[in-house]
Amino acid sequence: MNGTKLYQKLAIVPIVALCLAVAGCNKQADNGTITPTTTANTSTTTTTGKNTTLNYSKNSPLDTSNMFTQTDLTQTVDTTNAKKITLEDGKDVTIDAPGTYVITGTAKNSTVIVNASADAEVHLVFDNVSITNTNKPTVYAVNAKNVYVTTTQNSTNNLKVTGEFTEDDGNDINAVIFAKTNITLNGLGTLNIDSSANGVASNSDLKITGGIYNVNTIKHGFKALNSIRVADGTFNINATKDGFHSENEDDLTTGYVYIAGGNFTINSEDDGIQGTSITEIDGGTFDINAVEGIEGTYVQINDGTIKIYATDDGINASEKATNYDVQIEINGGNLDITMAEGDTDALDANGTLTINGGY
Repeated sequence: MNGTKLYQKLAIVPIVALCLAVAGCNKQADNGTITPTTTANTSTTTTTGKNTTLNYSKNSPLDTSNMFTQTDLTQTVDTTNAKKITLEDGKDVTIDAPGTYVITGTAKNSTVIVNASADAEVHLVFDNVSITNTNKPTVYAVNAKNVYVTTTQNSTNNLKVTGEFTEDDGNDINAVIFAKTNITLNGLGTLNIDSSANGVASNSDLKITGGIYNVNTIKHGFKALNSIRVADGTFNINATKDGFHSENEDDLTTGYVYIAGGNFTINSEDDGIQGTSITEIDGGTFDINAVEGIEGTYVQINDGTIKIYATDDGINASEKATNYDVQIEINGGNLDITMAEGDTDALDANGTLTINGGY
């Protein structure tokens, strides 16, 4: 909350418009794993393709035209030649080859492990999956070029970790879905995530382009090193830390959050959305209840309907990445920000505040 007050900042920028309220067939291996087997027909989980379409902002500090691939945005998968896996208690599933895998069943202490070649594209199709683990992720993407987790239409998938996560060779893998590589979540079903630490985490890029996500976590809801990119989806997040958090101390050009659309209800005991370098919102509907609603070094709002209740600042720009200017830039959207009493600000730029449009 360093810097001048809101009313002082607004006096030095042009305002166009702004309204801020103060108020089946599996073979068991002997080592406790399940080996995927090919299923001739899995057409029950195949539907015609549905794509998410985007309208990109021309004002973006990011190259938003390359945020998502066509595969990212396709919400259904052709499973005709997919391999089918039925989960079992106490048995991990290891996937070491590219392809599409349909996952079904209910299990305790079972992890779907992806450990394929560096150029592999691995597609996991969740069809009413339920996994409850004590101390390890339900999905662990160790290696692949891209991993996709797609929920089938109208399916309900429950993933839960109840206890303290065990490290992997000294590395934290403390999320219900943990990826060391790029991971995309999409589909036409529901994913319920309950975690004793983080919900979904990636050491690279985390993309979400469709689906319904009900997330309850002790730490962050969604976390990534390089970026979090959201094209669409419905999100109900209760997090002790941030709802969305992207940070990479080793590469300050990354660690950003980009949101093009979706419906978001976020209750957070820290930040609703934080990209330590850039946080950009190009669309979506947001209802955020947090200490600080939206945060980054450079925060840009181009569109969207954004309602924030903050016990500290509504939108905060502060220096977390030295290669970006500290600023808040509002070019469009509808903002309704309510702050708690005390030393709080609706917009706290700690640098430059520019308002070119919006309500």
